[in-house]
Amino acid sequence: MTVSAQLAEHIASFAATDLPDTAITATARALLDGIGVMLAASGSSEDVQPFLRLAAAEPGPCTVLGTAIRSTPALAAAANGAMAHALDFGDTFDRGALHPHASAIPAALALTEARGGLDGRSLLAALAIGCDLTCRLGLALRQPMEQAGWYPPPLLGALGATATAARVIGLNADQVRAALSLTLCAVTAPGAIGSDPHSTLRATREAFAARAAVESVLLAEAGVRGFSDPIGGKGGFYALYAGGAFDPDDLFDTLGERFWGEALSFKPWPACRGTHAFIELALEALTAIPDLASIERIEVDVGEVQQMLVEPLAAKATPATAIAAKFSIPFTVALALQTGQVTLDDFGAESLADPAILMLSTRVVPRRRPDWGRDRATAGAMTIHLHGQAPWQGERLQPLGHPSNPLSSEALVEKFVACAAKASMPVADPRALADRLLSSAAAGTIASVFGD
Repeated sequence: MTVSAQLAEHIASFAATDLPDTAITATARALLDGIGVMLAASGSSEDVQPFLRLAAAEPGPCTVLGTAIRSTPALAAAANGAMAHALDFGDTFDRGALHPHASAIPAALALTEARGGLDGRSLLAALAIGCDLTCRLGLALRQPMEQAGWYPPPLLGALGATATAARVIGLNADQVRAALSLTLCAVTAPGAIGSDPHSTLRATREAFAARAAVESVLLAEAGVRGFSDPIGGKGGFYALYAGGAFDPDDLFDTLGERFWGEALSFKPWPACRGTHAFIELALEALTAIPDLASIERIEVDVGEVQQMLVEPLAAKATPATAIAAKFSIPFTVALALQTGQVTLDDFGAESLADPAILMLSTRVVPRRRPDWGRDRATAGAMTIHLHGQAPWQGERLQPLGHPSNPLSSEALVEKFVACAAKASMPVADPRALADRLLSSAAAGTIASVFGD
């Protein structure tokens, strides 16, 4: 069997009842977190508004979270997908610098609603299988996709979202393979998404992945045929985006036994995960620095992956947009030091122009750590040099939110409640909704979780 045939068989036939309880719990936490950040974006992100207007112009059966808009499955998935990453607050797979639920949850919710409902455990199984595929595809890479000019998260996420969507509507293995082929045709992600300092596509990129997943599975169900091996074949995913360099062992080892969704990190701060170690260190340093004016310079140790968060240094020190600020170690460090916090309210125009924050930001100096490869994508170290006193130093290899240093379920609920408060429309009893989402595996239908 080809790589794609084996994966498609697993996606189509794995029994929801065989999903480990640990994977169910982890996926319910991810569903709670993902819905929360989409609700927050509905009322606090200008970048998502064009997607909302497009969805509103074409009525349908599917909800755009946090709004009164109901649209078609594809456009609802696109709008919710835009919101899923707009605030850069969703879960991450630190080992691969991926966001495996940012397009999968929007695609799953749209199709679940369009098809009249799904039981809670089946939805969580669909999400767990899709998330696991995204992570495995990333782990199997043996050549960085960035090397050829691509931006990995939405490309890998789109394929995982397709697996999730295929489960939701019950595609067979041949149809799954066709859907993966169609997604490969429908979605792309040039590296400019991550490098252009003025573009906001970095915020809303998952719109395209979520929409592609929905349309691909519906076309596959309708009879469109795909390629025999869209993942591992000649001209397939790895050939196109990684020079054919991948290890199938990472795709199939413990497939169906270990689910990588259990290894996700949940964000305590709404910024790129690569900034979190530095935010945590800056907040800790505040207890030892009574006067910020005493700071001469702030050295930050960065590895291969974090380099993109400090270059070009002048642009990173004075970001032009909120999403650019969230992808800046100098700005987020300065924000944490100056305000003592990093919240959803701290990336507006006022903060971007705050002279006190910008003064500190320009004092951040990166120092390359050649021993920090891709396996240290979220590590950070900081030395703050001070007038007339010894420097402050700290290091974090696994910042808060990592499975080894996790956010509790109570903390996730508090995050959800704070996010829900920013929705465009009021959310009735967000704590009760959070409790229902965390226990959604037992729900007769996922619609009942939302009170429908």
